Amino acid sequence: MSATTEAVRVGSVRASAYEIPTATPQESDGTLVWHATGVVVVEIDGGGATGLGYSYCDAAAARIATTTLADAIAGVDAMAPGAAWARMQAAIRQLGQEGLAAMAVSAVDLALWDLKAKLLGVALCDLLPRFRDAVPAYGSGGFTSYGAAEVAEQLGGWAADGFRSVKMKVGRDPAADVARAAAAREAVGDEVELMVDANGAYRTPSEALRWAHRFAREHDVRWIEEPLSSRDAVGLRDVRGRAPAGLAIAAGEYAWTLADARRLLEAEAVDVLQADVSRCGGITNLLRIDGLCAAHERPFSGHCVPAAMAHAGCGLETLRHTEWFFDHQRAERLLFDGTPEPVDGLLRPDRARPGLGIELKRADAERYAA
Repeated sequence: MSATTEAVRVGSVRASAYEIPTATPQESDGTLVWHATGVVVVEIDGGGATGLGYSYCDAAAARIATTTLADAIAGVDAMAPGAAWARMQAAIRQLGQEGLAAMAVSAVDLALWDLKAKLLGVALCDLLPRFRDAVPAYGSGGFTSYGAAEVAEQLGGWAADGFRSVKMKVGRDPAADVARAAAAREAVGDEVELMVDANGAYRTPSEALRWAHRFAREHDVRWIEEPLSSRDAVGLRDVRGRAPAGLAIAAGEYAWTLADARRLLEAEAVDVLQADVSRCGGITNLLRIDGLCAAHERPFSGHCVPAAMAHAGCGLETLRHTEWFFDHQRAERLLFDGTPEPVDGLLRPDRARPGLGIELKRADAERYAA
């Protein structure tokens, strides 16, 4: 559909929630155990088109999207997602700007950007200030519920598929991590970057540093993510200041607001800032976070949500790579048509399809309805 000079107004807002069971009976990282992945999908009508957005979160976010947020953006110009975003921020004042409200805003914002791109008849990556045609991705999984052989099989498979970086979870059972990391390194070879993610499992900077030095020394690990919680900017700065040379400290996946991202950068707590487009306020706020990274001369890495990041990542100047997370790519394949497939570690959005290029597979999705 082509654009016109007449304003197109945001119409109805619908949301549906799904739970995708994990591929194995349970999965875990350093601090959490889960049995399913929750997904909330938002659809917004306007001008004869429908925009689609989504977030990985609890079904409760669907109600926020269809009540508080739908009321806030009713009748807004569909070509002005920024104006809608500002209204949503005002509307969630009493709910808080973090957690479920932030994820609901993110899903609605994604749907608004998808709608605008569809109204203009362009791929979302071409609507954004595109810096690249494809997004480097790294394979991510290696859950702590996996033994050494399972980690080696998964990460080794990604290396064979052309990923130049792969990541595994650590921190739940540090003693077991020694054999798991060794198996991962042997499986991926010397030329593939091995990354580890503790999900804030280490209790003190000293414990985090001990493991950071061991991973770097014994397994040539070049990235450790959330050795401490992203909330602990002071502790992360301490770890970063004493980490082995060449080992990047990354954090920020729970940056709900621009202020959260700024706090980590101003504290000099990270070598690489992360954010999740389905948590941080959607495309609108992700572009601002990219600007912060540029101002602080720090690279950015996308957290999860691969189908959305295939487009969003093209519009980020500071992007280093994005995460091809096992659970999320699996959920997106089950729920959506048109999901991108990595080739040699690159996610290339389909620029022939308008918007995000994905559509909800309603009949298939129904079996996962929450």
